[in-house]
Amino acid sequence: MPDLVVDGGDKLCVQLLIELRAHVRQAGPGAVIHLIASDPAAPVDLPAWCHMTGHTYLGPVAGAERATYALRVAEAAMETQDAKPWHAA
Repeated sequence: MPDLVVDGGDKLCVQLLIELRAHVRQAGPGAVIHLIASDPAAPVDLPAWCHMTGHTYLGPVAGAERATYALRVAEAAMETQDAKPWHAA
């Protein structure tokens, strides 16, 4: 069971990651977040972003009605720029 579900709708991954950053901060270390995302790049971009920042990518959520991906918030994650989620802060 996730601690938080974020519905990214049909947003592109860059916008999803910008919004996800705020949810990650709010949820705190150890929280599991499920991100609903229809962008076909999500299954590639989300694990790459997690690897870069230090969050744990848990993979696709089995049995979800829409494409949903899970991650666990790391305690000592790298911060990224507010408008550029692929760049270190």
